[in-house]
Amino acid sequence: MEKIKILKKNYINTILYLIIILWFLFNIIAFPQNCMKAAHNGLLTWSNIVIPSLLPFFITSELLIGLGFVDFIGILLEPAMSPIFNVSGKGAFPLTMSITSGYPVGVKIVSNLRKNNHITKIEAQRLLSFCSTSGPIFMIGAIATGMLNNPLISPLIIFPHYLAALTIGLIFKYYKRNVQIKPIRYNQNIFKIALRKLFESREKNNKPLGLLLSNAVKEGINSMLLIGGFIVFYSVLVEILNLSNFFNSIIRKISYLFSISNNQNALKSLITGLFEITIGAKKIVELKEVSLLYKIIMINFLIGWSGFSIHSQALSFLNETDLNVRLYIFSKFLHGMFASLYTILIYKFKYSDIVLTSFNPNFSSWDRFSFPNWINTLISSMQLELNIIIFTLLAAIIIGLINTIIKNK
Repeated sequence: MEKIKILKKNYINTILYLIIILWFLFNIIAFPQNCMKAAHNGLLTWSNIVIPSLLPFFITSELLIGLGFVDFIGILLEPAMSPIFNVSGKGAFPLTMSITSGYPVGVKIVSNLRKNNHITKIEAQRLLSFCSTSGPIFMIGAIATGMLNNPLISPLIIFPHYLAALTIGLIFKYYKRNVQIKPIRYNQNIFKIALRKLFESREKNNKPLGLLLSNAVKEGINSMLLIGGFIVFYSVLVEILNLSNFFNSIIRKISYLFSISNNQNALKSLITGLFEITIGAKKIVELKEVSLLYKIIMINFLIGWSGFSIHSQALSFLNETDLNVRLYIFSKFLHGMFASLYTILIYKFKYSDIVLTSFNPNFSSWDRFSFPNWINTLISSMQLELNIIIFTLLAAIIIGLINTIIKNK
């Protein structure tokens, strides 16, 4: 009986997927020029921003995991990460890499750590909740500078986003709270333990450096191609949903249910952003009837939520693990809500005097491929990554020294 139910469910899902795919193909044939333009814009976003920004992080993270660096800093940072977030010190690596590089690097690293049994399932689930963030390059370059044309309000976008992520981390500290990850009390010097762990990890994964590098490059490029495919797909999907009047029908139903007659354009822009951040943010910026504060509140919610496009990228990595995808998506919804709340608080605390800004919704710096800009973005990304690795290593050494001093006392 149970097998029949499973077969029936699979049959229904197959029919449903087939209908959706055929509907998608029909609209591409019906609106070829619009779909081509949307695909072109998605491809430019991927080539101009995503590749130079994220590829170095993907390659280096694979190398550092393979070389045992994560195990090394994990031992040193455990005294700090365990009491705050109820995770081991290894969680510092995906956290810092996510904050500096953006979606979906944090999810990929957590997935890799779980897949290779470096962390437990519960620990990985906790890490997923706050190690999936946007990067400063996108928030400062794309949103504050490129769309809002005002880099001075960058803190009003960055601080709420990262404060919300840390808040979610503190909340998910109590996920499966009966499982506590306490710092291990070492009898020996913590630096000796960390170095020993580094060498043990290297012995387990005794691949030559050349092979590690080639595997890291291959994994990085495969991930970038996957992300590029999702970006182009969702760019076309959003355009089709607009052309097929899908968003308008949803807005009419929401307006009827909640008696909302005003700001339907804002609602449409927000729903668009639920699918793809960049497109939704651009539409929000173009709204004339909405104040600057409410635009930033909506944009910050979308950046925290990250959109179905980012969720699809994350799910492509999470599907290789035993982690709960629904819990991850729920944490992203909370991330967006807290980011909006912190935006209001920080605005009232410091930015209430900003009442006017000039807008430039054309995204002129990224609407075409520019090799010099691509190289500059790549170099900036590599410099940022090098700085964060050095910072993480210094933080690990300082915490290790403090732990040693306290233990000796």
